[in-house]
Amino acid sequence: MIKKQAPQCCALPKNYQHVLSLVFAVNEVNQNPNILSNITLGFQIYDSYCEAKMTYRNTLNLISHHRKTIPNYKCGVEQKLVAAIGGLDSETSSHMASILELYKILQITYSSFTPSVSEKDHISSLYQMAPSEAHQYTGIVQLLLYFQWKWVGIFVTADDKGETFVKKLTHQLSRNGICIAVTERFVIHKDLSDLGMMAEYRRMAESLGKTKVNVFVVNADKNTKTSLQWLLLIGIMLSASPINKVWVMTADWDLSLEVYHKDLDIQNFHGALSFAIHSSELQPFLRNILFNNSAGDTVFFNEKRELEGGFDIINWVTFPNKSFLRVKVGKMDPQAPLGSDFSIDEKIITWHQSFNQVVPLALCNDHCDPGYSRQRKEGEPFCCYDCTPCPEGKISNQTDMDDCFQCQEDQYPNQERNQCISKKENFLSYDAPLGISLALLALAFSATTALVFGIFIKHQNTPIIKANNRNLTYTLLISLLLCFLCSLLFIGRPQLLTCNLRQTAFGIIFSVAVSSVLAKTLTVVLAFMATKPGSKMRKWVGTRFSTSIVLGCASVQASICIVWLCTDPPFPDLDMHSLPEDVIKDVIVECNEGSANMFYYVLGYMGLLALVSFIVAFFARKLPDTFNEAKFITFSMLVFCSVWLSFVPSYLSSKGKYIVAVEIFSILASSAGILGCIFSPKCYVIVFKPELNSKEQLKKRNKNEPAPSESLQLTAENSQKQRGCFYVSQTEEIRQLHILAPPDLDVQADKTGTESRLERSQSSPEAQTCRKELRDSLSENGEEAGAGPLSPRSRRMGGLQDRKQNKRRKK
Repeated sequence: MIKKQAPQCCALPKNYQHVLSLVFAVNEVNQNPNILSNITLGFQIYDSYCEAKMTYRNTLNLISHHRKTIPNYKCGVEQKLVAAIGGLDSETSSHMASILELYKILQITYSSFTPSVSEKDHISSLYQMAPSEAHQYTGIVQLLLYFQWKWVGIFVTADDKGETFVKKLTHQLSRNGICIAVTERFVIHKDLSDLGMMAEYRRMAESLGKTKVNVFVVNADKNTKTSLQWLLLIGIMLSASPINKVWVMTADWDLSLEVYHKDLDIQNFHGALSFAIHSSELQPFLRNILFNNSAGDTVFFNEKRELEGGFDIINWVTFPNKSFLRVKVGKMDPQAPLGSDFSIDEKIITWHQSFNQVVPLALCNDHCDPGYSRQRKEGEPFCCYDCTPCPEGKISNQTDMDDCFQCQEDQYPNQERNQCISKKENFLSYDAPLGISLALLALAFSATTALVFGIFIKHQNTPIIKANNRNLTYTLLISLLLCFLCSLLFIGRPQLLTCNLRQTAFGIIFSVAVSSVLAKTLTVVLAFMATKPGSKMRKWVGTRFSTSIVLGCASVQASICIVWLCTDPPFPDLDMHSLPEDVIKDVIVECNEGSANMFYYVLGYMGLLALVSFIVAFFARKLPDTFNEAKFITFSMLVFCSVWLSFVPSYLSSKGKYIVAVEIFSILASSAGILGCIFSPKCYVIVFKPELNSKEQLKKRNKNEPAPSESLQLTAENSQKQRGCFYVSQTEEIRQLHILAPPDLDVQADKTGTESRLERSQSSPEAQTCRKELRDSLSENGEEAGAGPLSPRSRRMGGLQDRKQNKRRKK
């Protein structure tokens, strides 16, 4: 049986409506056999008169069984008390609970129990039929954040309950970046004719009319609602500025139940938002009971004996005839998964007419657009700030950002500094004019080299080609062709394969080319050194020596490259920071050399080969020769060394695609220098002066040249010391001395040096062997080593000596 005492004074309309609701609910339960079968409920109603004294007195009357207030006195018919329903505010329920707890009588309160009442945690018989106040705080914060309301005011009463509300709410607001612009505290006045109250309300009304704060959070308890109504009425009476705000009310707000509803201009609350308890029509109320109410919602109590339910968000729409509508525009469900615990339909919300149906702004100042960051104002709350542009190199891509941030390394800020743009890749491509020019130049040089090679193949049996070691010449031309083509590996976007092949192929191919030049130079020098009496250089003259030089030098470079690839190979890389400020929009796509030391080892070894070739060719440049290549080799190596010496500082000072262009240019220039200096004179003779490329013409030219010495004569005594054989030849290409004749022959060269006379001084078993060596050498070294064929007279003399020797052996 639920008891309350009938009111003994004029009750407020809201209290009266609640009484009617209680009567209706009890009748519905009693008339429905499916709810409480064979049980009839009754009730008694008491009024607290909004005072603690009357609350305690009526609570004692509730547990007394006599007309007088005598606790624990039982006389007459005993009435079974099932539960007691608390008042509209938490203070009334708290006063009741202090007595009912002693008798273990269940108490139910249908209002939010304020957190300031700490006794609640120690009252085991008190059940709260409304969700926790903490959920309302969370819902208020989520609502403010949804509309980006960061500059709000608060209305509370000037008591402990109001201060607790401000403290709890302020903590959550500050954690979410929301500032409290103003806090209005209403002092509770029992005497409405108090002049001090009128003056205070007037001040508040004028302040509200002038303030730029558009959103106010109201703790809609009984005293705060009464004070707010008085404030609005006084503002109207004093003709103060219109107070058109967005009111955000807690769940206790109910416009239809207010005592001053008839006199109040409810248009002030047009567009207001409030929370309402989502669960309704509760039947059971025991702890640890879970059920579905008539609305289909799951209802249960938590460990604090609070109803675990959510809130509906209500939009209040008022009309001039003082009627209104409550429109549900959203909900807040603490039990829902994160992200779906708060929802609202902004499109169906009606705002106050002063906002022209646009979402009101609640900011200390305007938003900071993307490209700007917030800078706090000195002496102002943290919600008040200035908007400062992002510094160079940083952006902000959202509104009201506290700090600007840097773009990723492969991006750069746009001009407005509100977006990051991907950097343009900087590498030497075939689409760029520089890349196209270098590629065409490399192809042109390659075609020229192929043309020269074709000319030499076509005229391979002519004296000018036969005289200079054809095998080395062909090796040099093929390596130069590959040098020109390998420069194409440096053009285009770097890939792993091209990065590995670039420097290694370049180093090995160039080493073959330079070593071929070195072999040609050493062949010329050794051929002249072999003419000296007693020289042991004759065994070094031949194709084996030149082939060994080329293969040996190239093998050393190949070994360096293999070690490079196995230890720290090149790889594609992005360089974000090397370019200057004016080209910061580019990112360098390059081949990282991996080990810079290995790269310089390759260059250093190639430079060493070129330097040795230059030195040897320089000292051999004045050797007597109709076509002395040493002069051209000297100049080609001078060009080669000059190019690569200038390459090093240019390479170190260049950035981006230009560093690749420098290396390509060095490859093309040095290769073209070798091609032009060594082969252009020969091609000129072969193509434009073919009459000079003949034995007869060479003989005529040789007759006009001085002999290497007026007379070369070796006596038999000197010859016997040598234990070798030698031969003096004057050929079309190179004038050389070959140790080919037997030591028992006298060799005499005439003053012209064009023919040689071999006279037999004595017979010797070694003569036939030396003459055989003579013939073999004429067929092999005579062409390859630059000696050329014997003159007809020399050949006839050699054949005559052979025939005489054979006759003596037969006898």
